[in-house]
Amino acid sequence: MASKKTLTAENLEALGAKRLAELLMDIAEDDAAVKRRLRLELAAREAPESVAAEVRKRLAQIARARSFVDWRRLRDLAADLEMQRRTIVDQVARTDPAEALELMWRFMGLAESVHERCDDSNGVISDVFRGACCDLGPLAELAKPDPVALADRVFEALNENGYGQYDHLIETLAPALGSQGLDHLKARLVELSRMPVARPREGQRKVIGWGSGGPLYEDEIRAHSRESTIRFALREIADAQDDVDAFIAQYDEKTRRVPNIAADIARRLLAAGRAEEALRTIEAAEHRRGGWPNFDWEDARIETLDALGRRDEAQAARWSCFERTLSAEHLRAYLKRLPDFDDVEAETRALDHAERYASLLQALAFFISWPALDRASRLVIRRAGELDGDHYEILSPAADALAGKHPLAATLMLRAMIDFTLAKARSSRYRHAARHFLECASLASSIADYGAFETHESYAARLKAEHGRKSGFWSLIP
Repeated sequence: MASKKTLTAENLEALGAKRLAELLMDIAEDDAAVKRRLRLELAAREAPESVAAEVRKRLAQIARARSFVDWRRLRDLAADLEMQRRTIVDQVARTDPAEALELMWRFMGLAESVHERCDDSNGVISDVFRGACCDLGPLAELAKPDPVALADRVFEALNENGYGQYDHLIETLAPALGSQGLDHLKARLVELSRMPVARPREGQRKVIGWGSGGPLYEDEIRAHSRESTIRFALREIADAQDDVDAFIAQYDEKTRRVPNIAADIARRLLAAGRAEEALRTIEAAEHRRGGWPNFDWEDARIETLDALGRRDEAQAARWSCFERTLSAEHLRAYLKRLPDFDDVEAETRALDHAERYASLLQALAFFISWPALDRASRLVIRRAGELDGDHYEILSPAADALAGKHPLAATLMLRAMIDFTLAKARSSRYRHAARHFLECASLASSIADYGAFETHESYAARLKAEHGRKSGFWSLIP
């Protein structure tokens, strides 16, 4: 049972309404965000329709602000924006969906100015606006605006998408737009694509950067950006209307041969029941056979072969992906489709292949994830001289996984990380290296035979002889 001092809703309720009100007033005195939240709650209780006015007033204040928001205040701004967004969705929409939709459009209109006056390198502000963009769809379905008017608003928004806040606008609004709105939006985009971008006279063109081909002009960048916006939007409309041919039309012949683009097109053709065309698209892609695979292309090809009933070729493709990269996902899919008992033999063959794989670290990661810990242990002991202690992201979890039943292999990986850290004098890793050293000491009692490797005592003595002056490390060893 929780202590009476624990901060829970039940314990706070016991303080009584009067005391809680006094505490909230004290907190709100020094916290503007809390004060705004309380005002919204009071407005919602007294007159629900007045909540929209409170939100509108706050959005206007944010729009007028010009001061730069540094990293210390960034999360406060994000929290304020998120509170306004939630209020629109949870409270205003309940009583007036049309007003809620209008407020969310106003909210989205803040994106440019807010981004311009803060450093959003961690994406906190962007996340809020992306969430608000997704809210527009459900709000529009509730408000049921005129589809053509909505399409016009979407068109304007797409041309003011400097920070990607409207990237999923068509997708979220497609149900509300319907075929009438989507057709109108498509017509406006096609019309825009036919209009030339105004180009200044040669002497008046503004250079905004330099590339391998020379100067980058502002008008060229603007034209390229507009073209990308139109093509992206037309692809979104094509998806919303299940028009695979319209989607394909947004790519020229050369671009359709890019493996990832070919995979996107092929999947849409498959969904439309056009598997033969999907395979032709996949096969026409400029994909280098052999070597490291493009999994998006490979998987689309496998899906297409399956759809065409060419099971043996699909299985061969799965095995090829595994063979080249030790992809556990492709091996599992391969084994799943084999008859009973055949899968056991095939798994043994796959694990034998992994033990012979050129990259020790890749093979080790595969065995740990499969899992095949006995194989992983054997691999580490056989190829201990190849262990690269810089790859702690693989060795550390592998050592943890093997410590219980394979302490020697775990010790060798821990030593590799210690040796690298001390040899390279990576002082930032000394704390981890010291922990690894203590783990080696703990594992020593479980190792009956070190074989060709040093005992822990010999290893510790050598480490002291070679790196005894690295006091930053030794001071961490009890």
